Amino acid sequence: MSETLPDSLIPYDEIVQEALRAVVGRVLGEVERSGGLPGGHHFYITFKTQAPGVEIPRSLIERFPDDMTIVLQNKFWDLKVGPKAFEVSLTFNQIASHLVIPFAAISAFVDPAVNFALQFQVQDQGDDPQHHEAAENDGPAVVAEDGSNVVTVDFGKKK
Repeated sequence: MSETLPDSLIPYDEIVQEALRAVVGRVLGEVERSGGLPGGHHFYITFKTQAPGVEIPRSLIERFPDDMTIVLQNKFWDLKVGPKAFEVSLTFNQIASHLVIPFAAISAFVDPAVNFALQFQVQDQGDDPQHHEAAENDGPAVVAEDGSNVVTVDFGKKK
């Protein structure tokens, strides 16, 4: 009897990724409807800057050629959430910037106020990630510690 599992004809990994990204959309939609973040909640959102549909200023793409982490806490405005993407305005080095980020481009979503995190797979762009500076809109990125409410879905790539 063979111990290898047959390839699934149902794309479970894509379905789960899409469902978890809907959590991000719902949370951001609640913030948009209420006009602000409740209590001490704030979000670190990491996304692929070269992913399809991402619209950010050229200067940010040059600074963050692969990944970028933004912070939604005190200084953001014009949050608009749609079914496939969200838009937000932030300042970087005291320069206002408008960003459009498709949910499919998000690789991590963290709410450190309640130790909640989601990590996602994002389709490869074909290039190896390049080292870049940390985002500076509101503070450094938070790395979840063991024992947190981190949900990681990694089905791996078929070879």
